[in-house]
Amino acid sequence: MTINLPDLPYDKDALEPHISRNTLTFHHEKHHNAYVTNLNKLIEGTDLANETLEEIIKKTVNKAEKTGIFNNAAQVWNHTFYWQSMKPGGGGLPTGDIAEKINADFGGYDNFIEQLKNAGLTQFGSGWAWLIIKNNKLEIMKTSNADTPIAHGLKPLLTIDVWEHAYYLDYQNGRGNYLDVFLNNLVNWEFVNSNLV
Repeated sequence: MTINLPDLPYDKDALEPHISRNTLTFHHEKHHNAYVTNLNKLIEGTDLANETLEEIIKKTVNKAEKTGIFNNAAQVWNHTFYWQSMKPGGGGLPTGDIAEKINADFGGYDNFIEQLKNAGLTQFGSGWAWLIIKNNKLEIMKTSNADTPIAHGLKPLLTIDVWEHAYYLDYQNGRGNYLDVFLNNLVNWEFVNSNLV
């Protein structure tokens, strides 16, 4: 089973002015595609060659001899999830079931935003900020480098990529500005709600 680079769920200029076509082109066609290419080379001819992306991640996590496979597989998965976490005209107040759950589990939208933004800001170096569900309760989580909640049996609902390549062309070293724009203008709440099911 060959792992393929998924198409973006929108045109490359659809998130402008918040994320430029230039950033999306480099991020998707260079970074994401490189993980796909590397992963296929690493699993070719191995017992992982016929596994799904999720199974590859679960079978290689915390195995030193398979770190390269895990890193590339998890990055393919994380990026695919990240693209779906955004949409043109997104962001702002959540709607539907997730709105009620945020109020119940965080005591309000403002507390949720503060915690999610803080996770993104305090992730040292490269990584991800996540909204996950654990024991039927929403939690904020951050992961380093390629690590992903699904490797730990946790269910992600939303992610923000805080690797520099996700924002540097548009925001330089202003990670906080990127996080504000993501939350105010890009979050795909329909996708988040679909993950609650």
